[in-house]
Amino acid sequence: MISGTVIKSTGSWYNVRIDETGAVWQCRIGGKFRLNNLSLTNPVAVGDRVEVEFENHEGQGMIRKILPRRNFVVRQSPRRKHDLHLLAANIDQAVLIVTIVHPNVKPGFIDRFLLMTEPQEIPVTIVFNKGDLYDDEDVSLFFAIKEIYEKIGYKVMATSVVDNKGLDAFRELLKDKTTLLSGQSGVGKSSLVNAIQPQLDLRTGDLSGHSGKGQHTTTFAEMHTLDFGGTIIDTPGIKTLTFLDKDPNNVAHCYREFFVLSENCKYRGCLHRNEPGCAVRAALETGEVSELRYQSYLGLLQEVEDQNYWERKELEE
Repeated sequence: MISGTVIKSTGSWYNVRIDETGAVWQCRIGGKFRLNNLSLTNPVAVGDRVEVEFENHEGQGMIRKILPRRNFVVRQSPRRKHDLHLLAANIDQAVLIVTIVHPNVKPGFIDRFLLMTEPQEIPVTIVFNKGDLYDDEDVSLFFAIKEIYEKIGYKVMATSVVDNKGLDAFRELLKDKTTLLSGQSGVGKSSLVNAIQPQLDLRTGDLSGHSGKGQHTTTFAEMHTLDFGGTIIDTPGIKTLTFLDKDPNNVAHCYREFFVLSENCKYRGCLHRNEPGCAVRAALETGEVSELRYQSYLGLLQEVEDQNYWERKELEE
């Protein structure tokens, strides 16, 4: 069999770049693949290292084996709530593109994204794009959010394609790395990539005039090679993130500053709400823990508990 890397997923077909020749084969899946016994909508991810078998002279093949993954990023399927969707595998870092305005930033969305990367200990940089649109209030909000996330170990940077600001730093961030690039629809992800790598000519789109939200321009995940070194895995714009596969303790563990503090909680398995002797609550009162992060945590915790409740009700019926 021949080894290669999955560079594009289109649902039923996967484009695989063959190691030996650099040729790209269109491949189907041969056999059943699972991830830790989880139900997946797509058992093969862009970035996966695979072994394929030649099928015909039209450049088509069959994926017979998925080689061991260094890591992976998985989210709940937006269409099938009981299944999970693999976004990418074998990445060096993830970059989340957001904006303060147009569309407005949702700090809770940032935390939801980090819930996908934290279990695999994948480094994340949060890039605030469209800086040319920020007024003084927006700039103050950017620095406030920047302080929150840098304090707990995430990188934060600002960019503007219009003003040509931060583009060199963005290019350097991607250089010689395999990067998962993600963000909500409309944040200018494709425009930002095109600014540093014009020949990719990624499709861009405007915000919807009706909703003020972004319109999807990337349909399928795809890996692109950068001429200055490295690759990016461009993913479809994300509108919402939900987490049926999490339990409350998983949520608490994925908030890295909560996880560190939890060693000092009075009770093992503390969920940091109303439990006595909670170290996270104590840190919140002194300002060591961000109120913004804590409120998004409570919202996620409640959402996961509600979903688990209705899941149990469905099973009982």
